[in-house]
Amino acid sequence: MARNGTGISYRQHQIAEAWDAVVIGSGMGGLTTAALLAKHTRLRVLVLERHYTAGGYTHSFSRPGFDWDVGVHYIGQVHDPDAPLRRAFDHLTEGRLEWRRVPDVYDRAIIAGHEYEFVSGEQRFRERMKEYFPREGRAIDAYVDAVKSCARMSGLYFAEKAIPRPAARIAGGLMRSPFLRWAGRTTAQVLGGLTDNRELIAVLTAQWGDYGLPPAQSSFGIHATIAHHFLEGAAYPVGGAAQIAASVAPVIERAGGKIVVGAEVSEVLVENGKASGVRMSDGKVFRAPRVISDAGAGNTLGSLLRSPAPGVEGILEEIRRLPPSMAYMTLYVGLDGAAAELDLKGANIWVHPTANHDGNLARFSEDFANPFPFLFISFPSAKDPDFEQRHPGHATVEVVTPVPYDWFRNWQDTRWKRRGAEYEEMKARFSRRLLAELECYVPAVRGRIVHAELSTPVTARHFMNYARGEAYGIAATPERFRLRALAPRTPVPGLYLTGQDVAMPGVTGALFGGALAASAVLGKNMISKMTARSRTLRAPTRRPLLSGTLS
Repeated sequence: MARNGTGISYRQHQIAEAWDAVVIGSGMGGLTTAALLAKHTRLRVLVLERHYTAGGYTHSFSRPGFDWDVGVHYIGQVHDPDAPLRRAFDHLTEGRLEWRRVPDVYDRAIIAGHEYEFVSGEQRFRERMKEYFPREGRAIDAYVDAVKSCARMSGLYFAEKAIPRPAARIAGGLMRSPFLRWAGRTTAQVLGGLTDNRELIAVLTAQWGDYGLPPAQSSFGIHATIAHHFLEGAAYPVGGAAQIAASVAPVIERAGGKIVVGAEVSEVLVENGKASGVRMSDGKVFRAPRVISDAGAGNTLGSLLRSPAPGVEGILEEIRRLPPSMAYMTLYVGLDGAAAELDLKGANIWVHPTANHDGNLARFSEDFANPFPFLFISFPSAKDPDFEQRHPGHATVEVVTPVPYDWFRNWQDTRWKRRGAEYEEMKARFSRRLLAELECYVPAVRGRIVHAELSTPVTARHFMNYARGEAYGIAATPERFRLRALAPRTPVPGLYLTGQDVAMPGVTGALFGGALAASAVLGKNMISKMTARSRTLRAPTRRPLLSGTLS
């Protein structure tokens, strides 16, 4: 199974003009939709990816002796073969994708010098938090109950996105309202109603980087989804995140479809009021009666759809009122020495300078000389049992921190790897700071670092085509979840949206966004098909269909 390079080259292959469906973008949402259309209806699907490799934020990249994943750090609920999310991945990959559970303590949070562990298992999580905060037992129990209630209410909310519009007009409000009672408030508002202990709130929200907004800005809907997602721990794909796309690809190809890389779409074609295909940046046209876009709602309706269509402008106005999610910098570090030799574990480290997450972000955004709002330190080679076979005697670390896109705006139109001396000096300054922080919190890396490479928001803009380098598409604010326009159907018949803008931010959110899109295209409940147990097993228990997102 190929690790990198999933897909054929657009410029080096002859590709048929007519298809049953065209998918723009090969992120998790695009791959999920394409695979479900191929698997369940044998549609020939053409997946067009502008990057040189498929997978979106699930792809990997290599340097001599190393490889790193760009967006997958851990995924919850997949280590349980009977969990709906694991069944979804197994359905899409036909069991080709293997998972390795990460350590029982999967996250360590260091807040103003104090350390807290996130342990696997709901009851153990409650007990560990009560050990840290013995006077807050009632608040901790109320918090976990709120997380579970919010996650449980999400199923009908997301189902409403896929049902036909006449049914949604009748029942949509009732389907959405239970979840919106939670998601319509910020994380800070909900937690502030449970406790006035600011340190406890800081610990419970220490993973806010997993969805890209601090407590006073994020919807409790996204916070609860992520928290619920990791209650029972997490796992990592064996062979790295690139195995996700590599494992899905055969399903698409077996039905006569193709994944094509280096293929940039410039326009969605509309004829007689219906989507009819796409035009590429070189002018070539591919025809299909169904076009599904994984390029983001704003990109699709505001840039790729050039033909005026009733209702589109109104949706764009609503979307433009929502902010993008945060942009990030990531330092990719290569070490001389295997993870076991250096005693690197699979648990991630979250470092926060104070217990005020919103204040930390605001201070850094005002002046980059201030402490980083958080550091997320991940050890991919320690999580992947296959890494040592690929790169014996080496190990990898990733250090992630949010950063304002505007600091890099001056270079957004320059070429990758040719952005000039001033840009390189700015990267070097940040790299030195991040390396110093890494050596502080992970002393074992001192003297063993042989490679360090910084990715900035304009790198993400170049490869992922998000205008402000954002990692999670539209920001997960309460307003986002109130917006009914973020659904797979668009005002243009035959044009659909998929991915994280349709459902939730992150890899798992994008996967379920892909299933919602496939449901809308086919008029069938594809989430049920994707998450169904084998007929030889007992009937499924009631669990939230969308119970987690990020990686």
